[in-house]
Amino acid sequence: MTTTSTRLLALLALLTTRPSWSGPELAERLDVGVRTVRNDVARLRALGYPVESTTGRTGSYRLGAGGSLPPLLLDDDEAVAVAVGLRAAGGVAGVGQSSASALRKLEQVMPDRLRRELTALHESTVEGPRTTASTDPEPEVGADVLRTVSAAVRDRRCLRLDHGIDPASTELAPTPPLTVEPYRVVRWQQRWYLVAVELAGGSWQPLRLDRVRLRPPHGARFVPRTLPARPGVHAADDYAAFVVRQVASSGWAVHARIEVAAPAAEVIARVNPAVGAVEALDGERSVLVTGADSLEMVAVFVGLLDLDFRVLEPPALAEHLRALAARYARAAS
Repeated sequence: MTTTSTRLLALLALLTTRPSWSGPELAERLDVGVRTVRNDVARLRALGYPVESTTGRTGSYRLGAGGSLPPLLLDDDEAVAVAVGLRAAGGVAGVGQSSASALRKLEQVMPDRLRRELTALHESTVEGPRTTASTDPEPEVGADVLRTVSAAVRDRRCLRLDHGIDPASTELAPTPPLTVEPYRVVRWQQRWYLVAVELAGGSWQPLRLDRVRLRPPHGARFVPRTLPARPGVHAADDYAAFVVRQVASSGWAVHARIEVAAPAAEVIARVNPAVGAVEALDGERSVLVTGADSLEMVAVFVGLLDLDFRVLEPPALAEHLRALAARYARAAS
């Protein structure tokens, strides 16, 4: 260590990584003598850091609670994790300004390489609509995966990956890896999705990043294509709406198309993005694409729109509504 200040920072960083260090261990890591370690501990105490020690031939040291907050030395993955957490906290009432301030300080001291990676992550990520908080634990996505994927989105480079498996597994995937064009990362309902085009079939897909294992080397650059847009559903670049629609519809037992006697904008204002998508027919009519676990739930949902509508499909829903209409007519007579 060339300077005392550099050595003190290194000593603080070591004390934060373990509950306790012996004097000789610290001396070896800092490449100094045990007496220098004792002197540096005294300097830290004078600066307000509560370094506790035990007596003995070698002695041991630990960083106690209270006092000044010690500086943190973060590796790349830790810095990405902290930055992601601070950005997520930006929308929480009461801590938004504090998290933004802490994020600015973090980015200011980052090396250019890591700052560029975090900028790519920020610019490639969009938040899905806020819904009722899920009680399920949030699946873990590695910081290295987020950095690699966001860099590929920024650089327009194809990715090779396995999907639908446990990324921590060392077993080979049962199918060949996918080659995809990555376009956006979407965070919705405590999950991370990559909106990508699978080159083999040309289909747009939302891929859960906690189920992705990257397979380097990655591919060449690609010419970006436009996300297919449905009139009245979302803009051509609304990747969050695409993820919501695809993920929600994959869990429906009953799929329905309802013609609504109202403009698309009016219907969209009444529909949660997680339970339906809207297609404009003309200035006065639109089609609601929705679904649920049962015909009964779909009937309740379209009734809550409080708009005139007509069932396009499935026929079983029309039959169910006829039975409901007769029942309600008897109840009102």
